[in-house]
Amino acid sequence: MGDPTGFLKVKRMESGYRPVEERIRDFGEVEKLLPEDDRRLQASRCMDCGVPFCHWACPVSNIMPEWQDAIYRDDWREAYDILQETNCFPEFTGRVCPAPCEASCVLAINDEAVTIRQNELAVIEKAFQEGYVRPRPPKTRNGKKVAVIGSGPAGLACGDRLNKKGYTVTVFESADSVGGYLRFGIPDFKLDKNIIDRRVNLLREEGLQIRTRTDVGGEDISIEEVRNEFDAVCLAIGARKARNLAVEGRELVGIHFALEYLVQQNRIVRGDRIYENDLIKALNKNVVVIGGGDTGADCVGTANRQGAKKITQIEILPEPPRRRSENEPWPLWPKLLKTSSSHEEGGVRMWNVLARSFTGEHGWVKKILASRVQWEKDGNGGMKMTGVPGSEFELEADLVLIAMGFEHVSHEGIVGNLDLRLDPRGNISVDENFMTSAEGVFAAGDSFRGASLVVWAIQDGIRAADSIDRYLSGK
Repeated sequence: MGDPTGFLKVKRMESGYRPVEERIRDFGEVEKLLPEDDRRLQASRCMDCGVPFCHWACPVSNIMPEWQDAIYRDDWREAYDILQETNCFPEFTGRVCPAPCEASCVLAINDEAVTIRQNELAVIEKAFQEGYVRPRPPKTRNGKKVAVIGSGPAGLACGDRLNKKGYTVTVFESADSVGGYLRFGIPDFKLDKNIIDRRVNLLREEGLQIRTRTDVGGEDISIEEVRNEFDAVCLAIGARKARNLAVEGRELVGIHFALEYLVQQNRIVRGDRIYENDLIKALNKNVVVIGGGDTGADCVGTANRQGAKKITQIEILPEPPRRRSENEPWPLWPKLLKTSSSHEEGGVRMWNVLARSFTGEHGWVKKILASRVQWEKDGNGGMKMTGVPGSEFELEADLVLIAMGFEHVSHEGIVGNLDLRLDPRGNISVDENFMTSAEGVFAAGDSFRGASLVVWAIQDGIRAADSIDRYLSGK
């Protein structure tokens, strides 16, 4: 490393966010970028540890120490060259990845980890700024055609990899724009959609073919037609079966799945017209978000920007610890309390709370009946939930957003048409080569893994592409 003792002299410095009173008035990205001199100092904290557990923990196997050193030496071109060898979309992960690498940073054993995610974002933005990122189409085509169904991070990564290997790749997307959950699920204040467009335009210049507004397995084209036209197919259709809350009063107006709410707001931000009767509005309302994860936090941030009167986020699980527990020692990924930029903007968080029923007036939701719960270990070492007697209470609720995650891939359409084998969780079952039970049909990302991280979707897309290459080339 350029400065092997940097971690002894430099403290961790976060990029920070725009002021709350400013950022809640718009949907612009909230995270800032450090000046380059400060970023170089942050990179100097990478400690030449010998065994880089950050590399071990990263799903795409980023080679962190090498490009940290390049940043410190002010060689941004080298940093980009090393980074893009393993991660085809660092501009996405640099913004929305929870950074499992940092949890496994050797420095994190008894100090604060290197700012790996923010350093990664700095590298790719510098690379675009300086023109290092240019189209790299394959020199030759091999005559084989592959269809990728779904344009989220897994589908784009798979298509990008195969395109660069010389395959003629067509990515099919049922929506009107590319990106999947990146575009329609993640708010603009975390990921400006121009960032997606910038990358997609580059992929098109490299020869990747993209067909939007095309529902494969639906009314537009059958999966059998696609299989007949292409030599192989990769399903990157995500895990979109939302987990519901089947309790009394669920049918009341004003109760929505989180994704309905977030998708609509993302469309509004880009200029789509939404009819007044279809608008999901938080303005001057008591908003309750059910679910304590990242999607729930995104709902909190969106509701704040819409002018909610009060926001309450409830979670059935206990409040996570602020420090590692003995059950999750370094370098494992710890389940810690996460306070996002959205939580800083206002709202109440409640833990160990069960939503029992909804009540309303004239068909509209008005209150949630909830109660406290507690968790104890059962005889098998698992956690068992029990109710706390006499702990029932009510929450005012004019708008309820269910952000309880996703159960599995949708079984309608392609999955049902191909009668694909499913795993015990209801996701697509694949073998060690990412192939499904249908010959020549592969799966990548959440469709077989279940709802997970963007960085895992990218890695799955890359690995599925390599398996398709082996399958079609006979190597």
